[in-house]
Amino acid sequence: MNQKPNYGNWVPEKLLYLTFGGAALFLVLALLAGLAFSNTPLAVICAILCAVLLAFGIYMYACHECFAFGKGDMMAKVHAHLVAHLNWDGHGTLLDIGCGAAPLTIRCAKAFPDAALTGMDYWGAQWNYAKEQCEKNAAIEGVASRIHFEKGDAAHLNYADETFDAAVSNFVFHEVHSARDKRDVVREALRIVKRGGVFSFQDLFAQKSLYGDMDAFVEELKKEGISEIHYIGNLEKTLDFVPAYVRTPWMISGMGILYGKK
Repeated sequence: MNQKPNYGNWVPEKLLYLTFGGAALFLVLALLAGLAFSNTPLAVICAILCAVLLAFGIYMYACHECFAFGKGDMMAKVHAHLVAHLNWDGHGTLLDIGCGAAPLTIRCAKAFPDAALTGMDYWGAQWNYAKEQCEKNAAIEGVASRIHFEKGDAAHLNYADETFDAAVSNFVFHEVHSARDKRDVVREALRIVKRGGVFSFQDLFAQKSLYGDMDAFVEELKKEGISEIHYIGNLEKTLDFVPAYVRTPWMISGMGILYGKK
């Protein structure tokens, strides 16, 4: 029986268990308060909390199924959108910054069969990903011989200037806690790209609280030496594979792509 890769989900199953478990707990408390202790106000409060958690859990489950590889496939489609904007011949080296469970790294390996790739991630305790999971996924997908995985910090990449021919990153920069200004994470990612190399980054670039005025930021990057750079914001409003119910501030809002040539 062939194994399937485990790429995880942007909505972790742990969150679903906690949400539905909390709803069940408040339902039991509501029943106890109303039937065993005749405490109607407490029963009503617990019933309301149960209903709220249940509704939230149903919503998050719908998002989970939408994102899931092999089901709604939205995560895969987001990755495909990023790779489609990477104008590269595939000869040389590529870095995936914040590779998670390596779905984007592996997609790049398949799209560029002559490339040597590095997947880098912090793999902190708060994430359901690990280096061993990445290596297993790469082996299952038949590309392990061309991908190297290592731990690192996206705000302080452990590579010399102009090390890679290409760099990609997907919904990572805003999660980098070691950098207060997320624009510095973008600059750090561009630092390791060779002169003439290419890049494609997707993140919540249209959220001004994270990146400020992106048009102004693009002009700054041009002045700093990036020869070609393009920005498209609010992609969730234009990409037909992003359903309306995930275009919320707590899910995907302000999605943008920054791509070009150094």
